[in-house]
Amino acid sequence: MALKDLEIKYAARRSKEYKLFDGDGLYVLVKPSGSKLWRYKYRFDGKERVLCIGSYPAITAVVARQKRREAQHLLDGGIDPAAVKKKNKAARSAADVPAVLNLFEPIARAWHANRISELDPAHAERVISRLERDVFPSLGARDVASITPPEVLAVVRAVEARGALDVSRRVKQAISQIFRFAIASGWATSDPAISLNDALRPKPRVKHMARVPLKELPELVRAIDAYDGEETPRRRDVTRDALFFTLQTWARTSESRFATFDEFEDLDGPDPLWRLSAERMKMEREHLVPLSREVVELVRRRRRETNGNFLFPGAKAGSPISENTMIFALYRLGYRSKQTVHGFRGLASTWANEAEHYNSDWVEMALAHEDENEVRGAYNSALYLTPRRRMLSDWSKLIAEARRPEKDTEGSRAREASARPRVRLGGEPLPSAAGREPFWRKAAGSSRR
Repeated sequence: MALKDLEIKYAARRSKEYKLFDGDGLYVLVKPSGSKLWRYKYRFDGKERVLCIGSYPAITAVVARQKRREAQHLLDGGIDPAAVKKKNKAARSAADVPAVLNLFEPIARAWHANRISELDPAHAERVISRLERDVFPSLGARDVASITPPEVLAVVRAVEARGALDVSRRVKQAISQIFRFAIASGWATSDPAISLNDALRPKPRVKHMARVPLKELPELVRAIDAYDGEETPRRRDVTRDALFFTLQTWARTSESRFATFDEFEDLDGPDPLWRLSAERMKMEREHLVPLSREVVELVRRRRRETNGNFLFPGAKAGSPISENTMIFALYRLGYRSKQTVHGFRGLASTWANEAEHYNSDWVEMALAHEDENEVRGAYNSALYLTPRRRMLSDWSKLIAEARRPEKDTEGSRAREASARPRVRLGGEPLPSAAGREPFWRKAAGSSRR
């Protein structure tokens, strides 16, 4: 069974070194000093050998397992991973050209191993998986010096042929980076992928999910609040809450559908969170959603009214709402071809960017968009958590304001009076504390951050 982080972290010191086994030859060697070292035991040429991977916690379990997989791939190709590590280290220090690294695949794996410490583990896994699936079968056993631009283009064309145009560009980019790494290490003299940009198929224009203009947001919110398109009050409440939850958290439909109560943290504390595991996310990495007061109240209500673990249970026991529940509700509200559930994210993004109170990085993190720009570093799910909390809270306040019934009550009259322009004795308007732009264009209660 794979080791858990806590098992490694709190492994006790002993008078003699001992091993914690992770599986498939990978283990942690715990020294009497308390240091914990990753080791990989394997057999090569009939002899048992050990590959030193690194120390914990500098090398996490995820990274150690990735390095074990890379070593296994080398073994499958008849290459001793310890010899590759030794020669690669010597090459970096003395510009030595190891014969084993004349082939594309070992060089690619050396390139990947050289970068892995600065990459998010899930992204690192995607990169090596693309190479294994799309590149190594054609180029892996080739001498790097013999690979030509048409051969690289043929690899890229094969990916394009299955319609994966974005992946094809990432594959071409990775191949180019591998060759630049090989050139710098003295294993190649040119990059055959450098001149292929004009030969790639153009990316299709992005088709944005339908959404109403931002000025119609209050009308949309009131329509959802009045939703009565299902037979029982219980089903109507679940669907309505699912729509408001998705609208306020900027989540994707599948992320909301499969939300479970054990994913929510600190609901009674100052920093409530929704923690989505890497397995749940489209980009295969953990995502944290700071929860506004309004969303916390929604989750608490759903917990009181729900027996199972799904936040939004379906008609069938033990299952979530169907993938069409929310979109069909919008259809019943008259928003077919006007507003999709995924389009909620576009509405929120437009609001945040037009408000000019929020950094674009906060918006991208809140939307859990992928950023493969190496300069910006590895993805950190907790990045900008405090400003993102303010931003999502402001968004929820706008939603709550739009949900208020438009009645001629004393409270509403007072709000209207406070919103009127104040005037000096000479008739010159005073600046309004709330500003004169519509409320959906300004963040309620926000100052420029």
